[in-house]
Amino acid sequence: MGNERYQLDTVATLFPSTARKNWRNLCRTQVVLTEPVDPEVLQQALDDLMPRFPTFFLSLANDAFQFYLKESNERVMVRPDSERPFVVMSDREARTNCLRVMYRGNRIALEFFHALTDGMGSYFFLCTLVARYLELKHGIAVPAEGMVRDISQAPSAEEMEDGCLKHGAAVAGKLSDRPSFILRGKREPGGLVHVTTGVADTAKLLDAAHRHGVSLTAFLAAVVIFSVMEMQDLTVPRKRQKPVHITIPVDLRKLFGSDTLRNFTMVLNPGIDPRLGTYSFDEICKSLHYQIRIGATRQNMAGKIAAAANLRKSPIFGLTPLFLKNLGIDLVYEFGGEKCGCMSFSNLGVVTLPEAMEPYVDHFESILGPLRSVPHNCGIASYGGKTFINFTRTIRETELEERFFTHLRELGVSADISCDGIPAALPGLIPKSAS
Repeated sequence: MGNERYQLDTVATLFPSTARKNWRNLCRTQVVLTEPVDPEVLQQALDDLMPRFPTFFLSLANDAFQFYLKESNERVMVRPDSERPFVVMSDREARTNCLRVMYRGNRIALEFFHALTDGMGSYFFLCTLVARYLELKHGIAVPAEGMVRDISQAPSAEEMEDGCLKHGAAVAGKLSDRPSFILRGKREPGGLVHVTTGVADTAKLLDAAHRHGVSLTAFLAAVVIFSVMEMQDLTVPRKRQKPVHITIPVDLRKLFGSDTLRNFTMVLNPGIDPRLGTYSFDEICKSLHYQIRIGATRQNMAGKIAAAANLRKSPIFGLTPLFLKNLGIDLVYEFGGEKCGCMSFSNLGVVTLPEAMEPYVDHFESILGPLRSVPHNCGIASYGGKTFINFTRTIRETELEERFFTHLRELGVSADISCDGIPAALPGLIPKSAS
């Protein structure tokens, strides 16, 4: 163990350089089963996946010119999940393993350093892990269908490739956008992250989106922007307001026919400029719908890929010492990266499983780790007719989530809400026992 070395993929290049002692770009995907998790069986299932998913069992390393990933010298051990997600992954932990596999009650959770993969890549791994777990626990046969991979097969070269080095356009497109208005508040101490979860009926959400003639992603993003614009109106005069953008990762696998399990996303930053006038909710929906449709084309994404990959392939970039790369990447990230949106907003869509797994799986969730300077994020996943909308927050104020779920209810979709695992009710997202 410990001999195989992997170059960071193009998207992952920025993540090690922007890390801090108290922050690292983490993501979380989790599944809740219909029965308690057996940790010994989970450990065996995880061990069985190692030959099939070699790019998930890696640690971070570097030389004088670059960060890279290498085969870990230590086995990834399943561990009890903490009550709070996103405990900071220290530099020492990242240099041992970039992947956490955890359990608590009926839940299996992955937390991973974004340098390993993106949200969709993690779901292929998680679904296959659960499939192997159920095979060992219950003796059932689970076919390699939907998001489950065949662990008896060797990983293909395409699964481990950097898609950005293969699918870029001939000329570079635009990567960054204008800064967005960003909500502020009182930061929680010690890196504490709050999670507010809304569980809604998927059919009702889709019906509401279709009534406005847009996709579910555009509809829910419009509810966020509508809420943020209301909050900006309360504190900033119209002439001094900033545009309100939302950062939406676009999974490029279907767009380019790729099977990679590494990072293969580019982001869009659609939004509204309130200085141009008043917008109704329906107008915001339609504007976002067309911005996403135009932005998420194969050609536009290929231009963004080229902009990122061209820098990566530059001989000057390759010969630049790592400490200078870190300074440059960090400056770009600080002033032109995450601040282009009021939050990241990732809808991973419907998780598809083989029929044999369905009796054992209740639901899936996607939870985005906090950004360095933007206090909110939102991850969405659907399974079994239920959609889980997870807001993460590093500030005390809950106003954004309150407005979002209130507006969603006004649009005909009620959600069962919990805050940090405790059932809550509007207004004020107070615990239901206190309402």
